[in-house]
Amino acid sequence: MKNKILIIVLVLFVNQFVAAKIEKDSISRFTFQKMQLLEDFEDDCDACGCSASGGSMGFSSMLNNNFVGLRYFNQSYTSRDGIFANSPWIDENFNTVQIWTKIPITEKIQISALVPYHFHNRERSTGTENIKGIGDISVMAMYSVYQTHKDSTVFTHKLQLGGGVKVPTGKFDEANNTGSVNQSFQVGTGSWDYLLVSEYVIKKKNLGLSTMLNYTFKTENQKKYQFGNQFNYGSTLFYLFDLPVVKLVPQLGLAGEVYESNKQYGEKLPDTSGDILFSKFGIEAGKGDLSIGVNAMLPINQHLSNSKIEANYRWSVNLNYTL
Repeated sequence: MKNKILIIVLVLFVNQFVAAKIEKDSISRFTFQKMQLLEDFEDDCDACGCSASGGSMGFSSMLNNNFVGLRYFNQSYTSRDGIFANSPWIDENFNTVQIWTKIPITEKIQISALVPYHFHNRERSTGTENIKGIGDISVMAMYSVYQTHKDSTVFTHKLQLGGGVKVPTGKFDEANNTGSVNQSFQVGTGSWDYLLVSEYVIKKKNLGLSTMLNYTFKTENQKKYQFGNQFNYGSTLFYLFDLPVVKLVPQLGLAGEVYESNKQYGEKLPDTSGDILFSKFGIEAGKGDLSIGVNAMLPINQHLSNSKIEANYRWSVNLNYTL
C-alpha cells in the first residue's frame, strides 16, 4: 500500500511506475545492500554547481532496499567574478533539497527517482544573487545482469547496468550566465539528458566494495545552449556493524568527475571543461523503519574551467523511511 501511494505521487511528475515489493534480507529489518553509487544520475543540472545535484554522493541508501526519503546537500565553490584573469574571486553556495526514492519492480529491476528543489546564492561585486526553484526531475532503471548466491562463494558479486533520463522541469535563465565563469548557476539545464550507468559490487560477509562508471549525454536546450557531456567514476568501501540497538554503516571512498566543454549555437565555449577527484566519507545509521545518513566530500585534485573555478567541499544529510 505504501508503494502504491508513493507511485501515485511519482506518476504526477513522470507518468510512470508500478507498485511492487520484494523480500527483505534476513540480516536485519533493513536490507544491507551495496553502496549504489549512481552519482551522475543525481546531477540534475550541470557541473560545478546546480548540476551536481547529488554531488557524487550516491543515490542509494546503505540500509534501505526500497525507501522514500528527504535529503539536503550543500556545495561550496569559489570562482572568478568575471571572465578576465584579474577578476576577483567570489563565493558560491549551492543548496538542494531532494525527495528521493528507490522502488523494486522485480527481483532484478529497480526504479529510482528524485525531485530536487534548489536555492543558490553567490556574492558578486554588484551584490548578492539568489535563485531558487524546482530542479530537473530524474528517473532511472537498473537491471541486475549477474549476481552470485549468498551461500555459493566466499565472496558475493553483483553487476548492474541501467539507464535513465533527466527531464527539463527546472528553469534555465541565460541572464545567470552573463559575465559569469560558472555557467552552472542555474536551477535547471533546460535540456533532456540521458544516462548510462554501471556498477559492480563485491562483498565478503559485512565488508563490501562498490565500483561504478556512469556517463551522461547532454542535449541542446531551447536557448541553443548545451552543457558538456559528463563522465563519473568512483569506488566506495563500506562495512556493516549489526549492533543490537542500531545498524551502523561507515563508508570511505573516491569519486571523480570529468566534464566536456559546453556549447552555444554548436560552438565550444572556452573555460567550461574540467575534471575533479574527491575523497568521500560518511556513515549511515538505522533503527526500525527509519535511517539517517551523513556524507562529506573533499577535493583531492581539480582542474575546473581552466582553474577559474575551485570546489571547496560538499556535504549532505538524509532521512529515509523504509517502504
